[in-house]
Amino acid sequence: MSDFFYNLTSGEAASLTWHGVLETLIAATAVGLIISLIYLFTHKKEGYSQAFCVALILLAPIVGMVILVIGNNVATAFSLAGAFALVRFRSAPGDPKDIAFVFMSVTMGLTCGLGYWIWAVMGTAILCVIILILHFTNYAGKKGERFVLRITVPETLNYVGAFDECLNKYCKSFKMTRVKSVDFGALFEISFDVDIKDSKQIREMIDDLRAMNGNLKIMLSTPETLNRSFHFQ
Repeated sequence: MSDFFYNLTSGEAASLTWHGVLETLIAATAVGLIISLIYLFTHKKEGYSQAFCVALILLAPIVGMVILVIGNNVATAFSLAGAFALVRFRSAPGDPKDIAFVFMSVTMGLTCGLGYWIWAVMGTAILCVIILILHFTNYAGKKGERFVLRITVPETLNYVGAFDECLNKYCKSFKMTRVKSVDFGALFEISFDVDIKDSKQIREMIDDLRAMNGNLKIMLSTPETLNRSFHFQ
């Protein structure tokens, strides 16, 4: 028993045997699963990608296996580096928090591959506690909800300051960011960055705005993506 605990804490990389490979893969998969579950829990509101959650689980054992295979063999290290150099990843830039989760999974997988399995579990537990504390305290977060508001108005309407009274009623802050002509100049599309006080009042705000813009198109979307939007027409 003492020899087993020594192997867990000494940092001696597991040998390429069935026993060593299984220990590394099981430990790395366990910490990857924990990281993925924490990510799922902390991203319920903003949503998450299933592929990304699966990737968090797989990254740790993959990196652990890579480190296990390399060992102290320099030739193998260069061969693997050349193989990975052929791989091209194409994806949209992620949220900084997502990148932190990726680094966390890779780091813990690397730790398992080097033989520090118990430290990988302890490190994962401590980092997960920190993540949960930051999540529940909403560290550096702002109250209210930010959206991009687009209001279509007829060319005859003087849009400058026309919606200030209504936006002051429902928003903590707002700022006009763009004016665009549409339908060959027959209409204008006014864009605002708004910080809404209460999302439950969105419908009331839209109804008031529609009464002011002649019941033309209004679009409310999140800053992150225009695909997650509300259309009113």
